[in-house]
Amino acid sequence: MPTLPDEPLLETAHAHADDDDRRGSRDGGELFERVLAELGIAVTDRSSAALPVIPLSSRLDTAALAWASVSAVMVAAGRSPEDLDPERVAVAYGSDRVLTLDGAAPPVWSPYSGFWRTSDGWIRTHGNYPHHAARLRAGLGLQEGAGAEAVRDVLAEQQSAPAVAAITAAGGLAVRVMAEAPATDRLLGARPLLEINRVEAVSPSPSSRSTSADARSEHRPLQGMRVLDLTRVIAGPVCTRTLALLGADVLRIDPPQLPEPEWQHLDTGHGKRSAVLDARDPQLEELIERADAVVLGYRPAALDRLGLNPEELARRHSGLVVAQLSAWGTEHPDRAGFDSLVQAESGIALIESPDGDRPGALPVQALDHSAGYLLAAAVTTLLRQRPPRPDGSWVVRTSLRRVAAELLQMPRRRQPNAARGFAVDPHVARFVLGDTSLTTARPALPGFEFDAPHPWGSDQPRW
Repeated sequence: MPTLPDEPLLETAHAHADDDDRRGSRDGGELFERVLAELGIAVTDRSSAALPVIPLSSRLDTAALAWASVSAVMVAAGRSPEDLDPERVAVAYGSDRVLTLDGAAPPVWSPYSGFWRTSDGWIRTHGNYPHHAARLRAGLGLQEGAGAEAVRDVLAEQQSAPAVAAITAAGGLAVRVMAEAPATDRLLGARPLLEINRVEAVSPSPSSRSTSADARSEHRPLQGMRVLDLTRVIAGPVCTRTLALLGADVLRIDPPQLPEPEWQHLDTGHGKRSAVLDARDPQLEELIERADAVVLGYRPAALDRLGLNPEELARRHSGLVVAQLSAWGTEHPDRAGFDSLVQAESGIALIESPDGDRPGALPVQALDHSAGYLLAAAVTTLLRQRPPRPDGSWVVRTSLRRVAAELLQMPRRRQPNAARGFAVDPHVARFVLGDTSLTTARPALPGFEFDAPHPWGSDQPRW
């Protein structure tokens, strides 16, 4: 099993203050305490907020963001953050880098996904799904067989803004690579990282839902809870994978016409059942009626069109916990996005530039993973504290852009610290799925181990 490449180590946010380029107003310990306050959890032992050294190298404090996010889940599950293994957290955040199928690393990125130089700057595209790649080509006026070289040549002659507009108009995904906007980040940062609201149900009534997880297995605190997973890609599936790890019965539903890439599904599908069902099928409403929580990861406008608006679900289903994850926030309901695009537009890509010219990236998809863990902490807390006779429901939200604003207001360094590698092997798990051998990261949470993922769409859409 290979080791992670030697790379600079970002140490605790409290160390080497003289080396910092800008001291952010929010460090990892403060973030951790603020998240717990948003969850209504009292901080009784501040010693647990001492940041360990997590080997995630970047100028921005990716390590502290990861530590605070995973620590929040630990506390929500009744565990201590002091039990976290820094290297195990790092491997979990970079799970796509250690995943292998039959001993081979899958092609994680499409040749249509990446940074492209334009005549006046850079843009970032995302074309991992075939339909997104096709729309990218269409937006650039390229034929179906056109490769990355053709994309490069076309974009090199265009300005960034018109190129992004053309790709977006065709239904593709692209953003300009932009400098950070501190005023925007301050406005976003003034909002809760986890927006939690109670919604009164239209007609409170007894249901088949569980009533509380407080008295359940200490080892699996969500044992017996039902979670309906209507998410895709990384952030939402990381959230529901974590809920499954804590004992919840998680059923993931995908549209039949849009299969998930195999590696991506297996990277985040641990412990869940996987079924396909059209969102307009009445059977989906029956599944929601019997669920304790629903996690939503589609664009807000798409949810509204499908009758899955979070507040409406909460009003229709007494006692339900509804968690919503989006890329850009509800103020941009029609806008699709991914971690890499949010990094590019928010200013992270330029901050992480390796040479002051080319855009760079965080060492892992930290916005996705952190949003997933934070949302899992909220859902776990709400499920465990839900009253025995619920007369209302809960809606909790976060977004990748809100997480990016948090990271951009944390301490940063001029340059990452000195390099250090570490062995991956102690932090991976191996499964056999039919004829396929899968190697994947172990969970970031110590004391728990993943159950094997089910192949995409291999289960029935029922509890």
